[in-house]
Amino acid sequence: MLEPIKKNWRILLLVVVVLGATVALFAPQFGPQTAPGEDASEAQQGVTNLQYGLDLAGGTRVRAPLLGHTATGVDFGGDQPDTVEQNVAAELDGVSIRDVGTYVEEDAREVEVTDSSVSEAQFRAAMDASGYAYGDIRSGVTQETRDLAESIITGKINEAGLSGGSVQQVQSVTGEYFMLVEVPGEDRNDVVSLLQERGTVQIDIAYPTENGTAIEEAVLTQDDFENIGTAAEREGTTRAYVPVTVRNTAPDGEQSPAHSFQQSVADRGFASAYTDDQRDVCDYGENPDDVSKPCLLLTVDGEVVNSFGMNPDLASSMDRGAWADTGNFELTTNEFSTAQTISVNLRAGALPAELDISGQGTSSTISATQGENYKNYSLVTGVLAIFAVAGMVFLRYREPAVALPMIVTALAEVYALLGFAALVSYPLELAVIAGFIAVVGTGVDDLVIIADEVMSEGEVNSRTVFNSRFRRAFWVIGAAAATTIVAMSPLMVLSLGDLSGFAIFTILGVLIGVLITRPAYGDILRRLLTVR
Repeated sequence: MLEPIKKNWRILLLVVVVLGATVALFAPQFGPQTAPGEDASEAQQGVTNLQYGLDLAGGTRVRAPLLGHTATGVDFGGDQPDTVEQNVAAELDGVSIRDVGTYVEEDAREVEVTDSSVSEAQFRAAMDASGYAYGDIRSGVTQETRDLAESIITGKINEAGLSGGSVQQVQSVTGEYFMLVEVPGEDRNDVVSLLQERGTVQIDIAYPTENGTAIEEAVLTQDDFENIGTAAEREGTTRAYVPVTVRNTAPDGEQSPAHSFQQSVADRGFASAYTDDQRDVCDYGENPDDVSKPCLLLTVDGEVVNSFGMNPDLASSMDRGAWADTGNFELTTNEFSTAQTISVNLRAGALPAELDISGQGTSSTISATQGENYKNYSLVTGVLAIFAVAGMVFLRYREPAVALPMIVTALAEVYALLGFAALVSYPLELAVIAGFIAVVGTGVDDLVIIADEVMSEGEVNSRTVFNSRFRRAFWVIGAAAATTIVAMSPLMVLSLGDLSGFAIFTILGVLIGVLITRPAYGDILRRLLTVR
Protein backbone atom coordinates (compact mmCIF):
# COMPACT_ATOMS: atom_id res chain seq x y z
CA MET A 1 0.00 0.00 0.00
CA LEU A 2 2.74 2.46 0.96
CA GLU A 3 4.98 1.58 -1.98
CA PRO A 4 2.56 2.83 -4.73
CA ILE A 5 1.93 6.01 -2.74
CA LYS A 6 5.65 6.61 -2.35
CA LYS A 7 6.27 6.12 -6.07
CA ASN A 8 3.36 8.33 -7.20
CA TRP A 9 3.16 10.95 -4.46
CA ARG A 10 3.62 13.79 -6.98
CA ILE A 11 0.53 12.70 -8.89
CA LEU A 12 -1.40 12.37 -5.61
CA LEU A 13 -0.28 15.86 -4.61
CA LEU A 14 -1.66 17.25 -7.88
CA VAL A 15 -4.96 15.45 -7.23
CA VAL A 16 -5.12 16.96 -3.71
CA VAL A 17 -4.46 20.45 -5.12
CA VAL A 18 -7.23 20.02 -7.70
CA LEU A 19 -9.65 18.81 -5.02
CA GLY A 20 -8.71 21.77 -2.81
CA ALA A 21 -9.31 24.16 -5.71
CA THR A 22 -12.72 22.56 -6.25
CA VAL A 23 -13.67 23.16 -2.62
CA ALA A 24 -12.50 26.79 -2.81
CA LEU A 25 -14.43 27.34 -6.04
CA PHE A 26 -17.75 25.77 -5.07
CA ALA A 27 -18.04 25.40 -1.27
CA PRO A 28 -20.50 28.03 0.08
CA GLN A 29 -18.30 28.92 3.05
CA PHE A 30 -15.67 30.30 0.69
CA GLY A 31 -18.19 32.49 -1.13
CA PRO A 32 -18.12 36.32 -1.20
CA GLN A 33 -18.77 37.89 2.20
CA THR A 34 -22.08 39.69 2.65
CA ALA A 35 -21.61 43.40 3.20
CA PRO A 36 -23.66 45.25 5.84
CA GLY A 37 -27.16 45.84 4.55
CA GLU A 38 -26.72 43.46 1.60
CA ASP A 39 -28.76 40.36 0.98
CA ALA A 40 -26.70 37.18 0.99
CA SER A 41 -28.01 36.19 -2.42
CA GLU A 42 -26.67 39.43 -3.87
CA ALA A 43 -23.14 38.73 -2.68
CA GLN A 44 -22.91 35.49 -4.65
CA GLN A 45 -22.01 36.38 -8.21
CA GLY A 46 -22.60 32.95 -9.85
CA VAL A 47 -22.30 29.22 -9.42
CA THR A 48 -18.64 29.59 -8.37
CA ASN A 49 -17.06 31.60 -5.57
CA LEU A 50 -15.02 33.66 -8.03
CA GLN A 51 -15.26 37.41 -7.64
CA TYR A 52 -14.93 39.73 -10.59
CA GLY A 53 -13.36 43.16 -10.74
CA LEU A 54 -14.57 46.17 -12.65
CA ASP A 55 -13.43 44.87 -16.03
CA LEU A 56 -15.70 41.83 -15.81
CA ALA A 57 -18.49 42.96 -13.47
CA GLY A 58 -18.88 46.63 -14.40
CA GLY A 59 -18.58 49.52 -11.97
CA THR A 60 -16.56 52.65 -11.27
CA ARG A 61 -12.88 53.30 -10.74
CA VAL A 62 -11.71 56.61 -9.20
CA ARG A 63 -8.03 57.53 -9.02
CA ALA A 64 -7.30 60.82 -7.26
CA PRO A 65 -4.59 62.39 -5.07
CA LEU A 66 -5.11 63.83 -1.61
CA LEU A 67 -4.61 67.60 -1.67
CA GLY A 68 -2.03 69.14 0.63
CA HIS A 69 1.62 70.05 1.06
CA THR A 70 4.29 68.37 3.17
CA ALA A 71 7.53 69.77 4.54
CA THR A 72 10.17 67.04 4.77
CA GLY A 73 13.24 66.78 6.97
CA VAL A 74 11.81 69.15 9.57
CA ASP A 75 13.82 70.02 12.69
CA PHE A 76 11.33 70.31 15.55
CA GLY A 77 13.90 72.09 17.70
CA GLY A 78 12.94 70.03 20.75
CA ASP A 79 9.23 70.87 20.50
CA GLN A 80 6.55 68.24 20.80
CA PRO A 81 4.56 67.40 17.63
CA ASP A 82 1.36 69.06 18.93
CA THR A 83 3.32 72.24 19.70
CA VAL A 84 4.74 72.24 16.17
CA GLU A 85 1.22 71.88 14.75
CA GLN A 86 -0.08 74.78 16.82
CA ASN A 87 2.81 77.06 15.87
CA VAL A 88 2.53 76.34 12.13
CA ALA A 89 -1.28 76.67 12.16
CA ALA A 90 -0.94 80.06 13.88
CA GLU A 91 1.03 81.34 10.88
CA LEU A 92 -1.68 80.34 8.39
CA ASP A 93 -4.72 82.63 8.23
CA GLY A 94 -8.04 80.83 8.57
CA VAL A 95 -6.43 77.39 8.99
CA SER A 96 -7.40 75.21 11.96
CA ILE A 97 -4.87 73.15 13.85
CA ARG A 98 -6.92 70.20 12.65
CA ASP A 99 -5.61 70.88 9.14
CA VAL A 100 -1.96 70.77 10.21
CA GLY A 101 -0.35 67.46 11.07
CA THR A 102 3.03 65.98 11.92
CA TYR A 103 4.56 62.63 11.02
CA VAL A 104 7.44 61.19 13.04
CA GLU A 105 9.14 57.89 12.21
CA GLU A 106 12.63 57.26 13.56
CA ASP A 107 14.71 60.12 12.14
CA ALA A 108 12.12 61.24 9.55
CA ARG A 109 10.02 64.22 10.64
CA GLU A 110 7.42 65.86 8.43
CA VAL A 111 4.82 68.60 8.75
CA GLU A 112 1.77 68.74 6.49
CA VAL A 113 -1.09 71.10 5.79
CA THR A 114 -4.25 69.53 4.38
CA ASP A 115 -6.27 72.69 3.75
CA SER A 116 -6.64 72.82 -0.04
CA SER A 117 -6.80 76.63 -0.01
CA VAL A 118 -3.19 76.89 1.22
CA SER A 119 -0.65 77.26 -1.59
CA GLU A 120 2.90 75.95 -1.48
CA ALA A 121 4.24 79.51 -1.17
CA GLN A 122 1.95 80.23 1.81
CA PHE A 123 2.94 77.01 3.53
CA ARG A 124 6.61 77.71 2.91
CA ALA A 125 6.19 81.18 4.42
CA ALA A 126 4.41 79.72 7.45
CA MET A 127 7.20 77.20 8.03
CA ASP A 128 9.79 79.97 7.80
CA ALA A 129 7.82 82.23 10.13
CA SER A 130 7.38 79.48 12.74
CA GLY A 131 11.17 79.03 12.87
CA TYR A 132 11.39 75.33 11.98
CA ALA A 133 14.14 74.36 9.55
CA TYR A 134 13.14 71.91 6.82
CA GLY A 135 14.60 70.24 3.79
CA ASP A 136 11.98 70.69 1.09
CA ILE A 137 8.25 71.06 0.49
CA ARG A 138 6.43 68.64 -1.82
CA SER A 139 2.86 68.30 -3.00
CA GLY A 140 0.80 65.63 -1.25
CA VAL A 141 0.32 64.43 2.30
CA THR A 142 2.16 62.14 4.72
CA GLN A 143 1.96 58.35 4.83
CA GLU A 144 -0.05 58.50 8.05
CA THR A 145 -2.70 60.69 6.40
CA ARG A 146 -2.89 58.41 3.37
CA ASP A 147 -3.35 55.39 5.64
CA LEU A 148 -6.08 57.20 7.56
CA ALA A 149 -7.84 58.25 4.33
CA GLU A 150 -7.70 54.65 3.09
CA SER A 151 -9.27 53.44 6.35
CA ILE A 152 -12.05 56.05 6.22
CA ILE A 153 -12.91 55.41 2.56
CA THR A 154 -12.97 51.67 3.24
CA GLY A 155 -15.35 52.33 6.14
CA LYS A 156 -17.60 54.40 3.87
CA ILE A 157 -17.75 51.63 1.27
CA ASN A 158 -18.50 48.97 3.89
CA GLU A 159 -21.16 51.08 5.60
CA ALA A 160 -22.82 51.69 2.23
CA GLY A 161 -23.06 47.92 1.71
CA LEU A 162 -21.06 47.98 -1.54
CA SER A 163 -19.82 44.41 -1.92
CA GLY A 164 -16.45 43.95 -3.59
CA GLY A 165 -15.34 47.58 -3.21
CA SER A 166 -11.64 48.13 -2.67
CA VAL A 167 -9.32 50.99 -1.74
CA GLN A 168 -5.56 51.11 -2.16
CA GLN A 169 -2.70 53.54 -2.45
CA VAL A 170 -0.84 53.62 -5.75
CA GLN A 171 2.26 55.54 -6.77
CA SER A 172 2.93 56.97 -10.21
CA VAL A 173 6.28 56.70 -11.97
CA THR A 174 6.92 60.34 -10.99
CA GLY A 175 6.52 59.54 -7.29
CA GLU A 176 3.04 60.98 -6.71
CA TYR A 177 0.60 59.03 -4.54
CA PHE A 178 -3.01 58.42 -5.51
CA MET A 179 -5.98 56.81 -3.81
CA LEU A 180 -7.44 54.14 -6.11
CA VAL A 181 -11.08 53.35 -5.32
CA GLU A 182 -12.89 50.59 -7.21
CA VAL A 183 -16.57 49.84 -6.63
CA PRO A 184 -18.16 47.12 -8.81
CA GLY A 185 -21.77 47.59 -9.90
CA GLU A 186 -22.01 51.34 -9.11
CA ASP A 187 -22.05 54.31 -11.46
CA ARG A 188 -19.68 57.27 -11.19
CA ASN A 189 -22.09 59.77 -9.64
CA ASP A 190 -22.96 57.47 -6.73
CA VAL A 191 -19.32 56.65 -6.01
CA VAL A 192 -18.13 60.27 -6.19
CA SER A 193 -21.04 61.34 -3.99
CA LEU A 194 -20.11 58.67 -1.45
CA LEU A 195 -16.50 59.84 -1.36
CA GLN A 196 -17.39 63.52 -1.00
CA GLU A 197 -20.40 63.40 1.33
CA ARG A 198 -19.99 64.38 4.97
CA GLY A 199 -21.68 61.98 7.39
CA THR A 200 -23.49 63.30 10.46
CA VAL A 201 -21.38 62.46 13.51
CA GLN A 202 -22.23 63.98 16.89
CA ILE A 203 -22.20 63.42 20.64
CA ASP A 204 -25.49 63.48 22.57
CA ILE A 205 -26.22 63.25 26.28
CA ALA A 206 -28.69 60.68 27.58
CA TYR A 207 -29.87 61.46 31.11
CA PRO A 208 -32.51 60.09 33.51
CA THR A 209 -35.80 61.90 34.14
CA GLU A 210 -39.00 61.01 35.95
CA ASN A 211 -40.45 59.76 32.67
CA GLY A 212 -37.44 57.67 31.70
CA THR A 213 -34.43 58.47 29.53
CA ALA A 214 -34.23 61.84 27.79
CA ILE A 215 -31.76 62.83 25.09
CA GLU A 216 -30.04 66.19 24.68
CA GLU A 217 -28.93 66.07 21.07
CA ALA A 218 -25.82 67.43 19.39
CA VAL A 219 -24.00 68.74 22.43
CA LEU A 220 -20.93 68.27 20.21
CA THR A 221 -20.90 68.00 16.43
CA GLN A 222 -18.08 67.10 14.09
CA ASP A 223 -17.33 70.78 13.43
CA ASP A 224 -16.86 71.43 17.14
CA PHE A 225 -13.70 69.35 17.39
CA GLU A 226 -10.42 71.19 17.05
CA ASN A 227 -8.48 67.96 16.88
CA ILE A 228 -9.20 64.21 16.88
CA GLY A 229 -6.38 61.89 17.95
CA THR A 230 -5.74 58.28 17.06
CA ALA A 231 -6.74 55.40 19.31
CA ALA A 232 -4.24 54.43 22.01
CA GLU A 233 -4.04 51.84 24.79
CA ARG A 234 -3.89 52.99 28.39
CA GLU A 235 -0.71 51.72 30.01
CA GLY A 236 -1.15 49.06 32.65
CA THR A 237 -4.80 48.37 31.76
CA THR A 238 -6.85 46.66 29.07
CA ARG A 239 -8.67 49.91 28.29
CA ALA A 240 -8.16 52.25 25.35
CA TYR A 241 -9.06 55.84 24.54
CA VAL A 242 -9.36 58.45 21.79
CA PRO A 243 -7.99 61.91 22.70
CA VAL A 244 -10.04 64.83 21.35
CA THR A 245 -9.92 68.61 21.66
CA VAL A 246 -13.04 70.77 21.53
CA ARG A 247 -12.81 74.33 20.18
CA ASN A 248 -12.86 76.88 22.98
CA THR A 249 -13.03 79.95 20.75
CA ALA A 250 -16.05 81.53 19.06
CA PRO A 251 -17.04 84.81 17.40
CA ASP A 252 -17.87 87.71 19.72
CA GLY A 253 -21.21 87.29 21.41
CA GLU A 254 -21.33 83.51 20.89
CA GLN A 255 -20.51 80.68 23.27
CA SER A 256 -17.69 78.38 22.22
CA PRO A 257 -18.41 74.64 21.72
CA ALA A 258 -16.19 73.80 24.72
CA HIS A 259 -18.07 76.17 27.06
CA SER A 260 -21.44 74.99 25.74
CA PHE A 261 -20.50 71.33 26.22
CA GLN A 262 -19.12 72.07 29.68
CA GLN A 263 -22.41 73.70 30.68
CA SER A 264 -24.47 70.76 29.39
CA VAL A 265 -22.34 68.29 31.36
CA ALA A 266 -22.70 70.37 34.52
CA ASP A 267 -26.47 70.74 34.06
CA ARG A 268 -26.96 66.98 33.65
CA GLY A 269 -25.16 66.11 36.87
CA PHE A 270 -22.13 64.17 35.62
CA ALA A 271 -20.03 65.31 38.62
CA SER A 272 -22.38 63.74 41.16
CA ALA A 273 -23.07 60.63 39.04
CA TYR A 274 -19.44 59.70 38.44
CA THR A 275 -17.31 59.47 41.56
CA ASP A 276 -14.29 57.43 42.54
CA ASP A 277 -16.67 54.68 43.64
CA GLN A 278 -18.76 54.75 40.44
CA ARG A 279 -15.89 55.51 38.03
CA ASP A 280 -16.77 56.17 34.38
CA VAL A 281 -18.91 53.18 33.38
CA CYS A 282 -22.18 54.07 31.66
CA ASP A 283 -25.27 51.80 31.77
CA TYR A 284 -26.93 53.11 28.60
CA GLY A 285 -26.21 49.95 26.64
CA GLU A 286 -27.90 47.76 29.28
CA ASN A 287 -31.25 49.58 29.23
CA PRO A 288 -31.35 52.64 26.93
CA ASP A 289 -34.93 53.48 27.94
CA ASP A 290 -34.15 53.72 31.64
CA VAL A 291 -30.61 54.90 32.45
CA SER A 292 -29.64 55.52 36.06
CA LYS A 293 -27.09 58.27 35.31
CA PRO A 294 -26.15 60.53 32.41
CA CYS A 295 -24.17 59.12 29.51
CA LEU A 296 -22.36 60.49 26.46
CA LEU A 297 -23.62 58.94 23.22
CA LEU A 298 -21.60 58.83 20.02
CA THR A 299 -24.03 58.75 17.07
CA VAL A 300 -23.32 58.30 13.38
CA ASP A 301 -26.14 59.28 11.03
CA GLY A 302 -28.57 59.18 13.96
CA GLU A 303 -27.55 55.72 15.18
CA VAL A 304 -25.86 55.25 18.56
CA VAL A 305 -22.61 53.38 17.99
CA ASN A 306 -20.99 53.88 21.43
CA SER A 307 -21.87 55.17 24.89
CA PHE A 308 -19.50 56.54 27.53
CA GLY A 309 -19.39 57.65 31.09
CA MET A 310 -16.99 60.32 32.32
CA ASN A 311 -13.83 60.30 34.40
CA PRO A 312 -14.63 61.74 37.87
CA ASP A 313 -11.81 64.32 37.67
CA LEU A 314 -12.97 65.49 34.25
CA ALA A 315 -16.60 65.74 35.39
CA SER A 316 -15.51 67.73 38.46
CA SER A 317 -13.44 70.18 36.39
CA MET A 318 -16.41 70.78 34.09
CA ASP A 319 -18.67 71.33 37.08
CA ARG A 320 -16.23 73.99 38.32
CA GLY A 321 -16.10 75.61 34.87
CA ALA A 322 -12.35 75.09 34.47
CA TRP A 323 -12.29 72.46 31.72
CA ALA A 324 -13.23 74.71 28.77
CA ASP A 325 -9.92 76.57 29.03
CA THR A 326 -8.22 73.61 27.30
CA GLY A 327 -11.10 71.61 25.79
CA ASN A 328 -9.15 68.33 26.05
CA PHE A 329 -10.74 65.05 27.04
CA GLU A 330 -10.67 61.35 26.19
CA LEU A 331 -13.36 58.97 25.00
CA THR A 332 -12.57 55.77 26.91
CA THR A 333 -13.50 52.21 25.89
CA ASN A 334 -12.84 48.71 27.14
CA GLU A 335 -11.24 47.49 23.88
CA PHE A 336 -8.63 48.96 21.56
CA SER A 337 -10.58 47.89 18.47
CA THR A 338 -13.59 49.86 19.71
CA ALA A 339 -11.41 52.93 20.25
CA GLN A 340 -10.13 52.61 16.68
CA THR A 341 -13.71 52.47 15.42
CA ILE A 342 -14.60 55.59 17.40
CA SER A 343 -11.64 57.49 15.97
CA VAL A 344 -12.69 56.49 12.44
CA ASN A 345 -16.34 57.34 13.12
CA LEU A 346 -15.45 60.82 14.31
CA ARG A 347 -13.47 61.36 11.15
CA ALA A 348 -15.85 59.51 8.81
CA GLY A 349 -17.26 61.70 6.11
CA ALA A 350 -14.48 64.20 6.69
CA LEU A 351 -11.35 62.85 5.06
CA PRO A 352 -8.10 64.13 6.57
CA ALA A 353 -7.43 65.75 3.19
CA GLU A 354 -9.57 66.53 0.17
CA LEU A 355 -9.62 64.11 -2.76
CA ASP A 356 -8.86 66.00 -5.98
CA ILE A 357 -11.40 64.12 -8.11
CA SER A 358 -12.16 66.97 -10.51
CA GLY A 359 -8.55 68.16 -10.86
CA GLN A 360 -5.71 65.66 -11.14
CA GLY A 361 -8.04 62.76 -10.49
CA THR A 362 -9.48 60.44 -13.10
CA SER A 363 -12.54 58.23 -13.07
CA SER A 364 -13.98 55.63 -15.40
CA THR A 365 -17.14 53.58 -15.50
CA ILE A 366 -17.76 50.20 -17.11
CA SER A 367 -21.41 49.25 -17.55
CA ALA A 368 -22.66 45.87 -16.35
CA THR A 369 -23.44 44.90 -19.95
CA GLN A 370 -19.92 45.80 -21.07
CA GLY A 371 -18.46 43.86 -18.16
CA GLU A 372 -20.54 40.80 -19.08
CA ASN A 373 -19.27 41.08 -22.66
CA TYR A 374 -15.68 41.21 -21.42
CA LYS A 375 -16.36 38.13 -19.31
CA ASN A 376 -17.71 36.22 -22.31
CA TYR A 377 -14.83 37.35 -24.52
CA SER A 378 -12.33 36.23 -21.86
CA LEU A 379 -13.97 32.80 -21.68
CA VAL A 380 -13.94 32.42 -25.48
CA THR A 381 -10.31 33.54 -25.65
CA GLY A 382 -9.32 31.04 -22.96
CA VAL A 383 -11.11 28.18 -24.70
CA LEU A 384 -9.53 29.08 -28.05
CA ALA A 385 -6.09 29.21 -26.43
CA ILE A 386 -6.60 25.76 -24.93
CA PHE A 387 -7.76 24.27 -28.25
CA ALA A 388 -4.88 25.92 -30.11
CA VAL A 389 -2.34 24.53 -27.66
CA ALA A 390 -3.98 21.10 -27.71
CA GLY A 391 -3.96 21.05 -31.54
CA MET A 392 -0.30 21.98 -31.76
CA VAL A 393 0.66 19.35 -29.17
CA PHE A 394 -1.17 16.59 -31.04
CA LEU A 395 0.42 17.70 -34.34
CA ARG A 396 3.83 17.64 -32.69
CA TYR A 397 3.66 14.21 -31.03
CA ARG A 398 0.73 12.35 -32.61
CA GLU A 399 0.82 10.15 -29.54
CA PRO A 400 -2.09 10.43 -27.06
CA ALA A 401 -0.02 8.93 -24.24
CA VAL A 402 2.19 12.03 -24.35
CA ALA A 403 -0.20 14.75 -25.50
CA LEU A 404 -3.30 14.06 -23.39
CA PRO A 405 -1.49 14.15 -20.00
CA MET A 406 0.20 17.37 -21.14
CA ILE A 407 -3.13 19.12 -21.82
CA VAL A 408 -4.75 17.78 -18.64
CA THR A 409 -1.79 18.89 -16.53
CA ALA A 410 -1.82 22.39 -18.04
CA LEU A 411 -5.56 22.72 -17.37
CA ALA A 412 -5.07 21.51 -13.79
CA GLU A 413 -2.57 24.32 -13.33
CA VAL A 414 -5.10 26.96 -14.42
CA TYR A 415 -7.80 25.30 -12.31
CA ALA A 416 -5.54 25.52 -9.24
CA LEU A 417 -5.01 29.24 -9.93
CA LEU A 418 -8.76 29.80 -10.12
CA GLY A 419 -9.14 27.99 -6.80
CA PHE A 420 -6.53 30.26 -5.23
CA ALA A 421 -8.32 33.36 -6.57
CA ALA A 422 -11.59 32.11 -5.05
CA LEU A 423 -9.93 31.23 -1.74
CA VAL A 424 -8.41 34.70 -1.21
CA SER A 425 -11.35 36.51 -2.92
CA TYR A 426 -9.02 38.11 -5.45
CA PRO A 427 -11.15 39.93 -8.07
CA LEU A 428 -10.58 38.69 -11.60
CA GLU A 429 -9.66 41.43 -14.08
CA LEU A 430 -8.68 41.29 -17.73
CA ALA A 431 -5.02 41.50 -16.68
CA VAL A 432 -5.46 38.45 -14.43
CA ILE A 433 -7.08 36.52 -17.30
CA ALA A 434 -4.07 37.47 -19.44
CA GLY A 435 -1.89 36.02 -16.69
CA PHE A 436 -3.82 32.75 -16.87
CA ILE A 437 -3.29 32.56 -20.64
CA ALA A 438 0.42 33.30 -20.16
CA VAL A 439 0.58 30.47 -17.60
CA VAL A 440 -0.97 28.06 -20.12
CA GLY A 441 1.64 29.05 -22.71
CA THR A 442 4.68 28.88 -20.45
CA GLY A 443 3.37 25.72 -18.78
CA VAL A 444 2.94 23.82 -22.03
CA ASP A 445 6.38 25.07 -23.15
CA ASP A 446 7.89 23.44 -20.08
CA LEU A 447 5.93 20.22 -20.60
CA VAL A 448 7.11 20.08 -24.23
CA ILE A 449 10.71 20.45 -23.01
CA ILE A 450 10.16 17.52 -20.64
CA ALA A 451 8.57 15.34 -23.32
CA ASP A 452 11.24 16.15 -25.93
CA GLU A 453 14.09 15.51 -23.53
CA VAL A 454 12.64 12.24 -22.32
CA MET A 455 11.92 10.95 -25.87
CA SER A 456 14.91 12.49 -27.65
CA GLU A 457 17.15 9.44 -27.51
CA GLY A 458 14.66 6.77 -28.40
CA GLU A 459 12.82 4.29 -26.21
CA VAL A 460 12.87 4.79 -22.45
CA ASN A 461 13.89 1.30 -21.42
CA SER A 462 14.28 1.81 -17.68
CA ARG A 463 13.27 4.08 -14.84
CA THR A 464 16.91 5.06 -14.34
CA VAL A 465 17.17 6.33 -17.91
CA PHE A 466 13.89 8.21 -17.55
CA ASN A 467 14.97 9.88 -14.28
CA SER A 468 18.28 10.97 -15.81
CA ARG A 469 16.58 12.58 -18.82
CA PHE A 470 13.85 14.15 -16.67
CA ARG A 471 16.42 15.77 -14.36
CA ARG A 472 18.16 17.38 -17.34
CA ALA A 473 14.84 18.80 -18.56
CA PHE A 474 13.88 19.97 -15.07
CA TRP A 475 17.08 22.00 -14.73
CA VAL A 476 16.15 23.83 -17.93
CA ILE A 477 12.58 24.64 -16.89
CA GLY A 478 13.76 25.54 -13.37
CA ALA A 479 16.15 28.13 -14.79
CA ALA A 480 13.38 29.48 -17.06
CA ALA A 481 11.00 29.71 -14.10
CA ALA A 482 13.55 31.63 -12.05
CA THR A 483 14.02 34.07 -14.93
CA THR A 484 10.25 34.61 -15.20
CA ILE A 485 9.90 35.22 -11.46
CA VAL A 486 12.75 37.75 -11.44
CA ALA A 487 11.32 39.55 -14.47
CA MET A 488 7.79 39.71 -13.03
CA SER A 489 8.71 40.63 -9.45
CA PRO A 490 8.97 44.41 -10.05
CA LEU A 491 5.49 44.41 -11.61
CA MET A 492 4.14 42.58 -8.56
CA VAL A 493 5.56 44.91 -5.89
CA LEU A 494 5.22 48.26 -7.67
CA SER A 495 1.88 50.10 -7.58
CA LEU A 496 1.13 49.68 -11.27
CA GLY A 497 -2.57 48.91 -11.07
CA ASP A 498 -3.80 45.91 -13.06
CA LEU A 499 -0.25 44.86 -13.99
CA SER A 500 0.21 43.71 -10.39
CA GLY A 501 -2.53 41.11 -10.82
CA PHE A 502 -0.97 39.90 -14.06
CA ALA A 503 2.42 39.50 -12.37
CA ILE A 504 1.02 37.86 -9.22
CA PHE A 505 -0.81 35.11 -11.08
CA THR A 506 1.97 34.57 -13.60
CA ILE A 507 4.47 34.06 -10.78
CA LEU A 508 2.04 31.88 -8.83
CA GLY A 509 1.40 29.79 -11.94
CA VAL A 510 5.13 29.31 -12.47
CA LEU A 511 5.58 28.21 -8.85
CA ILE A 512 2.67 25.77 -9.02
CA GLY A 513 4.13 24.41 -12.26
CA VAL A 514 7.65 23.88 -10.97
CA LEU A 515 6.63 22.51 -7.58
CA ILE A 516 3.53 20.48 -8.46
CA THR A 517 2.40 20.05 -12.09
CA ARG A 518 5.75 19.49 -13.87
CA PRO A 519 6.88 16.79 -11.41
CA ALA A 520 3.40 15.18 -11.62
CA TYR A 521 3.61 15.17 -15.43
CA GLY A 522 7.02 13.53 -15.16
CA ASP A 523 5.57 10.73 -13.01
CA ILE A 524 2.72 10.24 -15.50
CA LEU A 525 5.18 9.98 -18.42
CA ARG A 526 7.34 7.56 -16.47
CA ARG A 527 4.40 5.23 -15.90
CA LEU A 528 3.29 5.46 -19.56
CA LEU A 529 6.66 5.27 -21.34
CA THR A 530 8.99 3.26 -19.14
CA VAL A 531 9.40 -0.32 -20.28
CA ARG A 532 10.61 -1.59 -16.94
